Amino acid sequence: MSGTKAGGMKAAATNKAKYGKEFYARIGKKGGQNGHTGGFAANPALARIAGAKGGRISRRGPAKK
Repeated sequence: MSGTKAGGMKAAATNKAKYGKEFYARIGKKGGQNGHTGGFAANPALARIAGAKGGRISRRGPAKK
């Protein structure tokens, strides 16, 4: 029954029986703590500079009219 809705329900029931009813809340919490907004979202100026560098090494060739 793997890959079906019924199989998923059985797997969820098994996980909750084995590890407690807060199983999915705990693994969700770990994922939430792991995520950090960084990279270009934190520094738009850096994104602009990186985009300009990428544009200069473009493989498309010059624009045609």
